[in-house]
Amino acid sequence: MSRRTPHLLGLVAAALAWSATAGEPLEMRVESEVYADGGATPVAKSLTLFRDGLAWDFLDGPGEHGEIVLHDPARERVVVIDARRNVKTEVDSLRLERLSVSLAAWARRSDDRLVRWAGGPEFAPEPGADEGTLRLAGPRVRYEIVADDAPSADAAETYRRFADTAILLRALLHPGGLPPFPRLALNKRVAESGGIPGSVTLEIDARAALLGARPHVLRSVHKVHPRLLASDRDRIEDAEARIALAEAVDLTAYVEPTTAAPVTAAK
Repeated sequence: MSRRTPHLLGLVAAALAWSATAGEPLEMRVESEVYADGGATPVAKSLTLFRDGLAWDFLDGPGEHGEIVLHDPARERVVVIDARRNVKTEVDSLRLERLSVSLAAWARRSDDRLVRWAGGPEFAPEPGADEGTLRLAGPRVRYEIVADDAPSADAAETYRRFADTAILLRALLHPGGLPPFPRLALNKRVAESGGIPGSVTLEIDARAALLGARPHVLRSVHKVHPRLLASDRDRIEDAEARIALAEAVDLTAYVEPTTAAPVTAAK
């Protein structure tokens, strides 16, 4: 095992074990919008609802219903539901952990300096000029996170672990793009400061062909609310019903009909 590997596995282990701490059950809603290349209109939206130790991630897509992702840490699983096709697939934590190990190994062997850098082992985010801002730069890439105060330390850590798992899941469902390890490191630093990302900006130099035709600058904005709305509870009940009715398929059958990855700057 490379001496780099333990550090990366530590980040991943934290991402895959985000069960709530003792005390009052956490309740929180996070509205997210993603903007590309300075545009004023969001290219993607999502709503994440935390309740009873679960996180429900509703991803907007074409048509009446988009994708729903249930993060269920107590059962060490993530369930992904395509409401349009009425199918679901389940991914366990072990599969995401194995993915992270293979991604790290692949990145370290890459001929591309950017990919090798994103493979680890360690990242040292630097504070920006404004309080609560963190920056991380590598070959042809720049990250910036502006953190907002979380409702509680539990909320900060729970959101971080949810976001980390979401990043790993996206790498599994939609391969391509940068390895997730720089973002995992930034998420950890933000949570340790008691914050939740208010905005996340990823800028990649045009020479980095890794993203192909995707935008070179992605900015996600997150608004945190410490309580759920009545409509949120209704949406969770509807999602529970959809999970019960959806046909279970394996991961390959779930992914194959997808023609393109959603544009997102990560959670």
